[in-house]
Amino acid sequence: MADADTVENTTARDAALLAETVREAGALAKAMFRTELKNWTKGASSPVSEADIAVNDLVEQRLRSATPDYGWLSEESADDDTRLGKPLVWIVDPIDGTRAYLAGREDWCVSVALVAGATPVLAAVFAPVTDEFFFAVRGQGATLNRRQVSASTGTDLDFSRMAGPKPLVQRLSPSSDEITLFPRIGSLALRLCRVADGSLDAAFAGGQSRDWDLAAANLIVQEANGRMTALSGDAIEYNRREVTHGVLVAAGRDRHARIVEHFRNRPLP
Repeated sequence: MADADTVENTTARDAALLAETVREAGALAKAMFRTELKNWTKGASSPVSEADIAVNDLVEQRLRSATPDYGWLSEESADDDTRLGKPLVWIVDPIDGTRAYLAGREDWCVSVALVAGATPVLAAVFAPVTDEFFFAVRGQGATLNRRQVSASTGTDLDFSRMAGPKPLVQRLSPSSDEITLFPRIGSLALRLCRVADGSLDAAFAGGQSRDWDLAAANLIVQEANGRMTALSGDAIEYNRREVTHGVLVAAGRDRHARIVEHFRNRPLP
């Protein structure tokens, strides 16, 4: 675990490095967007393209050359257990929402966080097609294009302002009536950031999301006066040997508390 001095020594240099790198990575991804790209499937069904690899290589070169003592965890890099012994670790999704990217849609982003111990302390999420740059430093608030953002307040449950797996969100409904959710957002990181900027009241992640899908957005939501946790209300921990997470929820603090209490009384099967 990182001590307080390690966290305090996460310098302005690291924040500037992160912002510059993610902007450059977004520009590269956008330059390759809607072009003929080689793509393939890894694992059971996860798409990856040469753009994912090119962006990953750029981010890795920029960040690791500037911070050689930091650990590294990326969706598109072979995992290395040495990260577990590092007090500071970069967690990277070079293109979050690859399916949307390959389909020519706009709902994808570059997502990078710096984690101290198990907790994100710096975060950047950049959607270059729509020119949305979310940024957060722990304890300093969250911004969208340099303007402070804040999660929506209140406890009401307006399903048209929620996003995530419909069968899961449906369980919040007091009746069996059909609900209408916010249109699907291809990038999970962007879905969660929509809570931070108040566009959504709540967002859910089904099981099987990974550290790189979540870490940056988690800090951005938190710094926007929201909360993002497991459905149980337990905090999310990063840079563990197992990087896969269960069902998660992000919302403004009061609404988050109501949703967590609902599922505490009516747990998932």
